[in-house]
Amino acid sequence: MLAIGSDHGGYEMKEAIIEYLDREKIAYRDFGTFGIESVDYPDIGFEVAKAVSEDKFEKGIIICGTGIGISIAANKVKGVRAALCTNSYMARMAREHNNANVLALGGRVLGIDLALEIVKVFLGASFSGEERHSRRVNKIGIIESDDSNSK
Repeated sequence: MLAIGSDHGGYEMKEAIIEYLDREKIAYRDFGTFGIESVDYPDIGFEVAKAVSEDKFEKGIIICGTGIGISIAANKVKGVRAALCTNSYMARMAREHNNANVLALGGRVLGIDLALEIVKVFLGASFSGEERHSRRVNKIGIIESDDSNSK
């Protein structure tokens, strides 16, 4: 199952992605926002990221105006590897090489058609599991777990 959420800057794109998910019969939960009224992207990014980190959802999609702020917020959650992608190649590499579990998009910087292509590629790709990529992803987990990094 997929977790999806956006702030007001990503609302229109989120709704277009949800239409695609419905057409493809891909299960999801919408974490909001549910309109164009201003909301704070860290709140939405955190909720989606937390749900993914707790293994309640396999992957997540988060959207704000540029994708930058919401991806920064999501990456503060242990176990989340949110990747801001602006093309299909980045989406494929994020999954295959980095085992990204959250896709971040910019609702004000990408067209809907491109965003949908990025979503399709991200959802269709898998982590390669090659030793070099696993080693690198594991190093991120070690850094994340090291309490001395927060001091």
